[in-house]
Amino acid sequence: PYVRYVNAYYENGAFYIITYALSNKMKHIKINPVVAIAGEWFTAHGKGVSLGYFGKKENCIIAEKLKNVFAEWIDNGHNNFDDENTIILCVELTDGLLLSHGTRFEF
Repeated sequence: PYVRYVNAYYENGAFYIITYALSNKMKHIKINPVVAIAGEWFTAHGKGVSLGYFGKKENCIIAEKLKNVFAEWIDNGHNNFDDENTIILCVELTDGLLLSHGTRFEF
């Protein structure tokens, strides 16, 4: 397995991540789209799906949400939104475990 730290936005059963299409992460997901994602209060599995270029018309709604959520750092020079290899990775959750105040919820 490969482990990476990423910033992600959660909505309706999926996490959304801004990433680079030619990265090792995306090469690994192309070979095997089954991924795991974890945080302090949850762990889950899902399927990694490239939504393609951040700036394409079909991504405008989620791209605006990502811009707002990550406004603090999104324009720090790390991302090149003119580069069509700047993409949105969607992790569609298939199962997981949420811990909340000592209570365990499986989904």
